[in-house]
Amino acid sequence: MSQTLSSLARLTLRQLRQIASDLGVPLYSRKSKETLVDEVAQRQQKRGGDLKAIEAELNAPAVSTSETRVVFLPRDPQWAYVFWEISDADRKVAQKDGASRLCLRLADVTGMQDGNAHPHTLQEVPVDSHSTEWYLPVPLCDRDYRVELGYRIGATWMSLAFSSVARVPALHPSEQILDQFVPFSLDAAPAKSAPAPVAPIESSNSGLHERLYQSATVQFRRRRVGSEEFQEGFDVSGDSSGLNDSGAGLWASGRNESGLGGVAPRQRSFWLVADAELIVYGATDPSARLTIGGEEVPLSTDGTFRIQVPFRDGEQMYAIEATASDGEQKRNITLNFKRETPEDNSNPASEARAEWF
Repeated sequence: MSQTLSSLARLTLRQLRQIASDLGVPLYSRKSKETLVDEVAQRQQKRGGDLKAIEAELNAPAVSTSETRVVFLPRDPQWAYVFWEISDADRKVAQKDGASRLCLRLADVTGMQDGNAHPHTLQEVPVDSHSTEWYLPVPLCDRDYRVELGYRIGATWMSLAFSSVARVPALHPSEQILDQFVPFSLDAAPAKSAPAPVAPIESSNSGLHERLYQSATVQFRRRRVGSEEFQEGFDVSGDSSGLNDSGAGLWASGRNESGLGGVAPRQRSFWLVADAELIVYGATDPSARLTIGGEEVPLSTDGTFRIQVPFRDGEQMYAIEATASDGEQKRNITLNFKRETPEDNSNPASEARAEWF
């Protein structure tokens, strides 16, 4: 019995759970390893099974694999999940050379090329020789890491396989601000029927955002209805020449001195400006070529892009297309926006006029 217990104790928790499931042990997934060892041994003894046959069943050879590989998967900014497979040939060579323990090596390879790693960042973690998965603590977040699987043979190292490089996410939001603004004045807003060009910001992307806006804008003519058609030739901005002044001006009803009583008339100027902007953003492969309306847009190092353009009255259409570096793959999306201003009684401070109230 003691020999069977020692054989069971050498098994991993996953192997014990598999045997407990075959033997019908209730709630085996919630029990500890010590409890499973006792219950499995008791059930085998009650069945009267041969201890040697039981040990042979417990130590059944694992499914053979032809290739050794290791996979590194970041779980969160502080932990990563690693799983692996070791081929029978590599395992036999390691046993022949006297391999003492299986280990995982975690290396920081941020910004490195040709398989190199930053010096003094290598961490070696011993793992159970029967395990096929492990959780590794990550020393620093927002970095690129690679895992190496191998055996420790005395003072030497036997390498088996390398994982792909994976990025561990940052613990906090990025402090990098990618907003690119197009300056325009609210005091000199363009006419609604014909959007005027805006002076672009002087930078490496000078004129890009305004060109994108102009290419995405659908020109249209404002349609007048009703009595407006008879007044198209008149200036209605403030000079009322040619228009009927009835009900407006100083001599309008209630604005002459009669009927004011002892309350002195007052004058005060007032103003309001308001507008809107449109943000178009997204991400693609950092090596891809991105165009919006045929205009190439620069990408950040992580493949993201973000542009901020005026959002004036009318219709704007943005055809976004990403092309892989080899030119064989393409992805595209078309965004259509339309803005209407049903009422506009605003005016900039420079045009504010004194009014009676």
